[in-house]
Amino acid sequence: MINLLSNLKIQVPDKIYIKDPESSDLGKRIIEHSILLIDEIGFDGFTFKKLGFKIGSNESSIYRYFESKHKLLLYLTSWYWAWIEYQMVFATFNMADKKEQLLKAIEVVTRTIKQDVTFNHIDEIVLNRIIINENSKSYLTKEVDSENKEGYFVVYKRLVKRLSEMISNNNPDYKFSLTLASTIIDGSLHQHYLTNHFSSLTNCDANATPTDFFKELTIKIIT
Repeated sequence: MINLLSNLKIQVPDKIYIKDPESSDLGKRIIEHSILLIDEIGFDGFTFKKLGFKIGSNESSIYRYFESKHKLLLYLTSWYWAWIEYQMVFATFNMADKKEQLLKAIEVVTRTIKQDVTFNHIDEIVLNRIIINENSKSYLTKEVDSENKEGYFVVYKRLVKRLSEMISNNNPDYKFSLTLASTIIDGSLHQHYLTNHFSSLTNCDANATPTDFFKELTIKIIT
């Protein structure tokens, strides 16, 4: 299976970057170490100057790939959602039972992340922490509407629609499939955040995970 997936390339909207970081060793090092550095110091404290120091390269070389750290965050979030999408499609492919397919899809988008050896330069466990902590900063901006028109969020929107379709397949009369799908995906990030930082505000823990919650919530709502 590893050999089968070794040539898989996660597609990120090309308007987000100036030069595809997957096209060079330097670009891959930028992605690898930006993930580690944002995890270490947070996105607010992150700068291309600090990243350049980490990778032993000029700050200007990073600007040849991304015009701003905001665009870099958009790249990381888009890559993450595309990676989740490919896992969801792979895990649910050819599942005949619609309910089991939906439950598996919910599991994929809400579960605790494990390392994927397919992508050596990306630590998905660390990237998941960034998505939990920093994802909202990619779209809570004044430019969100224009960036949406440019297609920057197309991967995330596609993932929500895939999950929404599975919800509708289980109950065509349910009117809020998109609302529920986006709530599951975004809500799972919030529940993971609460579990990590405000455990007194959630019932989720090692024994009752966000996956358990959203599976139960979804089935009760749509049946």
